[in-house]
Amino acid sequence: MKNLLSAAQMREADAYTIKQQAIPSIDLMERAAKAFVQVFMQEVTEKDTSIAIVCGPGNNGGDGLAIARLLAHEGYSNCEVFLASFSAKQSDDYLINLARLKEAKIAVTPLDEVARLRKSEATVIVDAILGSGLNKPLTGDFLALATLVSELNRKVIAVDVPTGFYAEGQLSHYNGVKAELAIAFQQPKLNFFFPESVQALARFKVVDIGLDQDFIASQSSRWKLTEPADVARLLVPRKNFSHKGTYGHALLIAGNETTMGAALLAARASLHTGAGLTTVCLPQSGLIALNTALPEVMALPRTVDLSIDVFDQFNAIAIGPGLGMETENERLLEQIIGLKRPLVIDADALNLLAKRQDILAELAPGSILTPHLKEFDRLFGPHENWWSRVATASEEAQQRKIVIVLKNQYTFVCLPDGEIHINPTGNPAMASGGMGDVLTGILTALLAQGYTVADAAVLGVYLHGATGDELAKKRAVVSASQLALQIPKTLQKILKEIK
Repeated sequence: MKNLLSAAQMREADAYTIKQQAIPSIDLMERAAKAFVQVFMQEVTEKDTSIAIVCGPGNNGGDGLAIARLLAHEGYSNCEVFLASFSAKQSDDYLINLARLKEAKIAVTPLDEVARLRKSEATVIVDAILGSGLNKPLTGDFLALATLVSELNRKVIAVDVPTGFYAEGQLSHYNGVKAELAIAFQQPKLNFFFPESVQALARFKVVDIGLDQDFIASQSSRWKLTEPADVARLLVPRKNFSHKGTYGHALLIAGNETTMGAALLAARASLHTGAGLTTVCLPQSGLIALNTALPEVMALPRTVDLSIDVFDQFNAIAIGPGLGMETENERLLEQIIGLKRPLVIDADALNLLAKRQDILAELAPGSILTPHLKEFDRLFGPHENWWSRVATASEEAQQRKIVIVLKNQYTFVCLPDGEIHINPTGNPAMASGGMGDVLTGILTALLAQGYTVADAAVLGVYLHGATGDELAKKRAVVSASQLALQIPKTLQKILKEIK
């Protein structure tokens, strides 16, 4: 898992790299500028594009000055450089790059008045005003400049971060630059993964600037980014002479008279994720639908006596998709929690738990909760922003010794040991009904096969999103049914990469 660091820790990584590699900081800045320009040239391919590079007085501005010089060297002949020197304090590397720019006979325009930028006819603005060290809202001339950059409605490409963007912490009242793209150095910033980041940037790309990876990996951080290599390590190939019993028996307590679709989606996902056996505990009215759609899946009607002994045959149990909020289902949830076994809990079961905080407290360690935003706030109280929501999720996971999978485009997997794993897969094409039901089926199947709770959560969320990413290559909208059927192909692709 990739260690994700704070802005302060990344500055330490800069300093360590400079010391260990025995390079001046100006050379590291040059390396960063070159990496930025390589991506910029892929984004802005026409070299006669009119470009305005707006540079602040610190190292972010120094990056911008180096970028201006390098773009001129690459043949971008229509660049303007603006100096936002609202502060008398200028970094040493900024001054060195300013001198280099003048030696290259590239003109610069001081922004003694913010409004001067309005006269620029540039169609692309490079935002190199302020970097990632900011931890308070913009004020004064910097606020006026950031507001103007956004108001000009040009394509804005930010150097490392948009001006005014916090690398970590609450982003509830953002007043900085709105960029189309941020080209970040070495690592994505933590806040790139939070929904509030849409106020500041539409997308981001990360460029390697050669910081010491061993140092980064050695730093203390609870934030981890799941990478393909992690998934390849976690996924266990099927072995010769194995059989259905080898891969466990998954039970899904799901479905109601009008919501059998949720149960079918979860069961289909469990089946295609490789559970040896899958059973759905469902209302009698759902038997025909199940037998018709999924003849491989067994049924346990909820009309039978569901004694404790009935559940002994199952290796993993999930409850919630399409369950319904009726009193009998509340009693069933209480009974299942009373088994004192780890459970996967989703959808209506989460809403029932929100009503019954007494049984929430009885959850067995190792259980997995999979709430979306509204379900989470029903369970643990309202939150004003995602930073505080994730903080609560991590605290609850640690206190209760459970896993909380807080679903979003970048899903946060909060583990009992305090680690927060950020999942990079998934896309807006997946924003359709039933996706959560499929995830529940995936998680239950992995648990039935013997994966640990933490590994099942990290692997399952990644597999869910990666499957959606494969489908989104050819579809603008991906349905949950399509996703469930695609899972074996994604598994096969990952397994081929292992070999």
